Amino acid sequence: MTSGENWVVACTVDAIQPAEALRVDIGSRTFVVVRSPDGQFFAMDGHCSHEKVHLADGIVDGNIIECPKHFGTFDYRSGESRALPACIDLKSYQVKVEADSVYIRV
Repeated sequence: MTSGENWVVACTVDAIQPAEALRVDIGSRTFVVVRSPDGQFFAMDGHCSHEKVHLADGIVDGNIIECPKHFGTFDYRSGESRALPACIDLKSYQVKVEADSVYIRV
């Protein structure tokens, strides 16, 4: 954690390969950290807004992550829901990479 800014370590850079997602639990909260196909990192709330399924178990395709249960989709860059049955946007979080660690601003 970086002092005074509410940045918390989510994982190491090597923990997620391009076009993959990782479930990250911080305290009582669950996030999904996504590494885009071009290597950028993004974070948003970790459960689908439809049935609270872990999105990290879903498929990353382009800028979209698909819920593994009912195939609702979200734009992981913004948390915006893109396809039913997911109809409520998720909160997205700022991400930074320092050295070998990925940080989320919570």
